[in-house]
Amino acid sequence: MDALTVTTASTEVTAPINYIVPTADKPFSYTYEPPPGKPWRNTAYAPQAMAVRDARQLAEAPALETAGFTLVDAPSAVRDFYDERQLVDTYYGEVEALVKKLTGASKVVVFDHTIRDGRNIKRDERGVREPVKRAHNDYTLRSAPQRVWDLLPPGEAERRLKKRYAIVNVWRSIAGTIEEAPLGIVDARSVAFEDFIASDLIYRDRLGETYGVRHNPVHRWFYYPAMTADEAMVFKCYDSATDGRARWTAHSAFDDPTSPADARPRQSIEIRTLVFFDEDNPRA
Repeated sequence: MDALTVTTASTEVTAPINYIVPTADKPFSYTYEPPPGKPWRNTAYAPQAMAVRDARQLAEAPALETAGFTLVDAPSAVRDFYDERQLVDTYYGEVEALVKKLTGASKVVVFDHTIRDGRNIKRDERGVREPVKRAHNDYTLRSAPQRVWDLLPPGEAERRLKKRYAIVNVWRSIAGTIEEAPLGIVDARSVAFEDFIASDLIYRDRLGETYGVRHNPVHRWFYYPAMTADEAMVFKCYDSATDGRARWTAHSAFDDPTSPADARPRQSIEIRTLVFFDEDNPRA
């Protein structure tokens, strides 16, 4: 499939993207205060100056199945995204309906959300975290099916895993227009599987796995400047289909050099969904 076409009028910024530095040991990081003597992580990241293009100015809007991401109009009835009850009672249903309509899935299950606040330098008592300025992808060949086993009854999990399934993220601002630390994302067709490095994510009760991303100059980064609270970026973290469609994306918050000095710190929510289809797993 062809990569996204950039018109001559398209604008871009040059920004540092933090890529993982490959090592002989498998990377790991803790999601909580590590045991005495253990580091938070054993990984190092190196910034690389990358062109990040304005996806709003593309000749053709990015599509979930080809580029791995898309932008949608998605006003929400939620008035306070820090209110857990509003999230569960209202937003979860909104997201499930949005993803089901966008993908044509037979079933969508919200299973996780994270609020990020640029005013934080670490996770606070509510679990709110700072934006992640490291290129990564949330799920791997191992951890994606494990989440299905973790979250569904065994019989249903076994049945669903025989069909196509995906993990899709819905990301949006929760405090007006994004003015700093926007989310950058790579056209899925410009990322080779060899660019991903499996990394352990250590929880108190389980071991997760994500992909760090090594630098490759062919990566084509994009973002949507000035995203409003009525817009959402939808992107893939995993797709079991191996027939040539987008399976995952590399993404990262980044420092936008065009942000004003008095830019409002970014506040956003990302919500992850299990997406199930009735079709068999397509193979290449």
